[in-house]
Amino acid sequence: MFVDKITLEAKAGDGGNGIVAFRREKYVPLGGPSGGDGGAGGSVIFEVDTNKSTLLDLRYQHHLKAENGFNGKAKKMHGASGQDLVVYVPLGTLIKNSDTQEVIGDLVEVGQRVIVAHGGKGGRGNYRFASAKNSAPDFAEFGEDGEELSITVELRVLADVGLVGFPSVGKSTLLSVVSKAKPEIADYPFTTLSPNLGMVEVGDGRSFVMADLPGLIEFASEGKGLGTQFLQHIERCKVLVHVIDMAAEDQRDPLEDFEIINNELKQYNPDLMKRPMIVVANKMDGDDAKDNVKRFKEKYPKIKVFETITLINEGLQPLLYEIGDQLDEEKNKGEILSAPISEEVVFTFDEKPKDDFKIEQIDKGLWRFESKRIDRRFKQIEFTDEYSSMRFAHTLRRMGVDEFMRENGVKDGDTVIYQNIQFTFIDS
Repeated sequence: MFVDKITLEAKAGDGGNGIVAFRREKYVPLGGPSGGDGGAGGSVIFEVDTNKSTLLDLRYQHHLKAENGFNGKAKKMHGASGQDLVVYVPLGTLIKNSDTQEVIGDLVEVGQRVIVAHGGKGGRGNYRFASAKNSAPDFAEFGEDGEELSITVELRVLADVGLVGFPSVGKSTLLSVVSKAKPEIADYPFTTLSPNLGMVEVGDGRSFVMADLPGLIEFASEGKGLGTQFLQHIERCKVLVHVIDMAAEDQRDPLEDFEIINNELKQYNPDLMKRPMIVVANKMDGDDAKDNVKRFKEKYPKIKVFETITLINEGLQPLLYEIGDQLDEEKNKGEILSAPISEEVVFTFDEKPKDDFKIEQIDKGLWRFESKRIDRRFKQIEFTDEYSSMRFAHTLRRMGVDEFMRENGVKDGDTVIYQNIQFTFIDS
């Protein structure tokens, strides 16, 4: 079974907690704090495995979870880090954030790996907080939560050449003749239900990977037929080979077929029309084939057409040389088709961390404050002792929360609600 798209929940491991401990050895008076740090949580990592060709292994793994970090120990001993969860996927796998559609990783090289969800950092033990003012701190930090997100994993076949065209025009036969691939071949539409790959040798020492992509039909870009389920695989191909049934065995007009397929490619991704396209006039032993080729060349005089009968391997060698030449030209351009051209990844530097702060007035003198950045610090603080609470307040001031509230109208003495606590704002 060919599986090329799946949605999963990824959860990295939480960091271990730092602990509170003191040295109590004999003859060591005032030994001081010795609570160790917690270990880091494991990350969820995707890595290329060339032995895999489908995402079938992930079909029943709805949740991916890495190991949590272990708590710190006495004598300043760190807790062990949680084990990473490594998920092996085929070459050409794309990982996106399901909510934002941001591309997290595009695995197009052998051995490449990407961290999908980062493990949380371990909390600091109490020995980390010892100072001249507080030589025996009796508090520690909780571990940081690991990242958790929904991801969409897509397999986009990595091939140099993609065969496109209506069903039953001879794409699978062409692939089987020029390579050792064994795609299913039959005389009914949609025989090919999944992409097939084959290694093709030109004859002059050159070689390339050819993909037989499932047949397209009109409105495929809107999901009709196999629709966008397999259009995504075309995006990675450097050269497109358009196979046309010039014998019109299905009583369709070959010229109209050509226009329909090109229109579907353009609707799906306009950049596909910038790729080199070679036209294969197949089934030239048909009664109307010669007339249809003549009409095609008159309408599209600039397009190079190769007349073939793929079933008996006629006319294929010149085609392979032309494909090889086109690929050489593409390589000379130095373009790398890694991330899908229809999607763009933009990395930005956030110069205004206050943009993450949100505050709203609920009632007169009552406000609600929210911030994902502050949430991470909040979850690490133990509020059972006064010193931890004071330290958290200083953290808020250092991060600009006091200034932000003042700028947004919070007055001295107003009550501010954050998470499950409320505090009085003091404008000092």
